Amino acid sequence: MSDDIQIRAVSAADHDAWLPLWRGYQAFYRTTIPDATSAVTWQRLLDPHEPMAGYLAWQGGEAVGLVHTIYHRSCWTVGNYCYLQDLYVAEGLRGRGVGRRLIEHVYRQAAADGCSRVHWLTHESNRDAMQLYDRIAERSGFVQYRRLFG
Repeated sequence: MSDDIQIRAVSAADHDAWLPLWRGYQAFYRTTIPDATSAVTWQRLLDPHEPMAGYLAWQGGEAVGLVHTIYHRSCWTVGNYCYLQDLYVAEGLRGRGVGRRLIEHVYRQAAADGCSRVHWLTHESNRDAMQLYDRIAERSGFVQYRRLFG
């Protein structure tokens, strides 16, 4: 199936295709992001001055997956890091290569943009995705700590 998948950057015309995938991603992680925050996220994905980007995987005329990235500086390298923040493939299409294609697209884009690293997090319960991640990346061994504000 992955041979007929096309991946391209989101455009303003893609909002109606992006939004159900974005909501599906939230449902998968059992969270709800306020509509106002999602609206700001969408505008940031479209703004060429933001360090964020979004890509959709298309099969025919249907968006079947999304990935969001954020470029950021590092004290360890000259090149930026690319944080792959969100990755989602529509239910029923998982395990068919769409997620891999989205990640590989991010790898190519980040390399072309001079990034030194692509990195991401996943929840420890996301075992199916981790089977893919273990094949195409290496685990860093780091544990995330955080403190939320508002």
